[in-house]
Amino acid sequence: MAFAIIHGAGLDRYYRDREDFAPRPSPLRGSWDTLPLEPDEAGRCEVRLAIDGLRCASCVWVTERVLQRTVGVDDAHVSYATGRVTLRWRPDRVSLAELAGRIAALGYRPRILGEESAPDRDLLVRLGVAAFAAVNVMTLSIALYAGWFGAMAPRFAALFQWASLVLATPVALWCAQPFYRGAWSGLHSRILHMDVPIALAVSVLYGHGLIGTLSGWETYLDSLTMLVALLLGGRLLETSGRRRASEAAVTLAASVPARARRVAGDAIEDVGSADLVAGDRFVTGSGEEFPADGVVEEGTGSVRVALVTGESEPEEVAPGDEVWAGTVLIGGALTVRVTDSADKTVVRRMARTLEEAADRGTRPSSTDRIAPWFTGVTLIVAGLSLLGWWWSVGISSAMPVTIAVLVVACPCALALARPLAAAAGLGAAARRGLLFRSADALLDLAEVDLVVLDKTGTVTEGEMTVVSADDADLRVAAGLERYSRHPIAEAIVVEAAGRGIPLPSASDVREVAGSGIEGVVDGKRWRLRAGGTGGVIVLEGDGGHRGIIRLGDAVRPDSARAVRRLQAAGLEVVLLTGDDAGVADRIAEAAGIATVHARVSPEGKAQWIERARQRGRRVLFAGDGLNDGPALVAADVGVAMGTGVASSVLAADGVLGSRSILPLVAGFEAGRACRRTVRTNQIRSIAYNVSAVAAAAAGLVNPLVAAVLMPLSSTLVVVSSLRVERVVRKRS
Repeated sequence: MAFAIIHGAGLDRYYRDREDFAPRPSPLRGSWDTLPLEPDEAGRCEVRLAIDGLRCASCVWVTERVLQRTVGVDDAHVSYATGRVTLRWRPDRVSLAELAGRIAALGYRPRILGEESAPDRDLLVRLGVAAFAAVNVMTLSIALYAGWFGAMAPRFAALFQWASLVLATPVALWCAQPFYRGAWSGLHSRILHMDVPIALAVSVLYGHGLIGTLSGWETYLDSLTMLVALLLGGRLLETSGRRRASEAAVTLAASVPARARRVAGDAIEDVGSADLVAGDRFVTGSGEEFPADGVVEEGTGSVRVALVTGESEPEEVAPGDEVWAGTVLIGGALTVRVTDSADKTVVRRMARTLEEAADRGTRPSSTDRIAPWFTGVTLIVAGLSLLGWWWSVGISSAMPVTIAVLVVACPCALALARPLAAAAGLGAAARRGLLFRSADALLDLAEVDLVVLDKTGTVTEGEMTVVSADDADLRVAAGLERYSRHPIAEAIVVEAAGRGIPLPSASDVREVAGSGIEGVVDGKRWRLRAGGTGGVIVLEGDGGHRGIIRLGDAVRPDSARAVRRLQAAGLEVVLLTGDDAGVADRIAEAAGIATVHARVSPEGKAQWIERARQRGRRVLFAGDGLNDGPALVAADVGVAMGTGVASSVLAADGVLGSRSILPLVAGFEAGRACRRTVRTNQIRSIAYNVSAVAAAAAGLVNPLVAAVLMPLSSTLVVVSSLRVERVVRKRS
């Protein structure tokens, strides 16, 4: 069936390129067509499923392409790092049950997302049986070894050996079945799978033990049972660690509380957070997480916003300030008006984006094809070791050496090095407010040496604010403008309120479109009009008074700090803007940016970045506007502000989840930590395999020690990958 599907889809190249053969899946369970799925406006459905049995890059390759070429499927992505498939299909042309059946026919088991977190019970049972047998066989072996020195009676020695064989038989024939299945699948497809040397070692050990029991030799059955138990334990640990690495990247939504206290007239009602809609009002007390995104209406307090911005310092909030779901109110009490429903909150969008990035996986690397070659070399070395030791010393010494060579090799660690580190890096960056659409973008970030920033909405607030004004002039101007909805009027009133200036009453107020506003304040007539230069507002009053209020786009409070930290990380920072040189220089000076290029058109930004790349620079560009699309695409890594226009977000490789560029710092640390971890894992795996196999062939490693070392290599890769989060936390 699998051959027919692959051949019919025109994917025969799979048989030449794949590195592994999948085990037969368990039968499909449940009714796939009963899952609650809602088609979008185009009539398409989307779902993510877990897939058991993905052992290598070729498994991912063939599954993805078979699904993509299925009639009715618009898109399909399979991730080795998370073991999930993202499907987008038309239910009127193909059912989900049919798609699940095609996955199963290829030799894998599809499951509903969420079930993949459950432990592998079959593997747990096999491990339990093997561990029980190993402990008892080891106890009998100790008695045998002690008895031989103390002249144990032959009948008791035979009894202990036969008891060991009885205990070892289910371990060799049933507990080790996963290794036999993997080995047979690989050999059936002419692929040297990593399970081949393991299955061969177990078979040789059991055969030797059976003959040894019949003949009264030393049996090594203690090594056999302990070997299988340790390998099964290592596989279970590896699976668990891989699951934790991927889950760490997709659990952001769990930070949002399940319940909320909604204001209903004069009463407070307890509701689910998912029931809150835009316009609802809820109350939050000290120590509580916000259940939704919103704007503070009443009260003041301190909010820990590390979830969104990555900053550990709390922020003070007051009426009119934004708050985000999942952040914590650490002081005060607030009444908040909901601005977005539960599925549209910043945290939910971050979680969805991160899931998509983790599911996309990474580009194939050179190590993906090393494993089968290394397995072949291992088998050759094992054969030569058997012949050499047999010829020089004898079969009794050749057997444990050969088994140790077969067991100690671990090419799987090479294949795990990149996807596990990438999944951990994606999670570390996302928890600090920077979400990447793919793991490749995160890894590319590690090579960037030039950061190019747009001005408006990126380094600056993107809104008109008062840059300078005398308090007395600002008081009069705010009194006139308090009745206007013009952006200039709002900026003046907000600044006066921010300074704590009480607004005076104004009478006979008249606003003339294009000319300004005038009225009577404190018994005098005042006129407020635009000056001859952009951003200058002139206040004129009776008696010849003349005041100047300067407006502009203010630098974000944390932009200068972000620039300093980027520069401290060895990155050159450049400001690229279409504004006048005077405005650009003022913003650059406030943000601490030395290099400025003003009056640059959207096409000019993209061309400037292309020229920098031609000079060998690796460029990151961050922007938020409609005109930033070309530059985002031209850069090696494009990052859009999450508050920007949709087109810039869609064109970017990553998205900043807050109104700050500070998460870029954490992003660079995550990318660099991820890149270092991948390289360290690869070097460590290659060094381990070469040295371990050589030591085993030289007779320096016995089978039991080999069984401990083999899963240890993969475990080190898992542990190293999970350290990415700690590195980012420490350095960002």
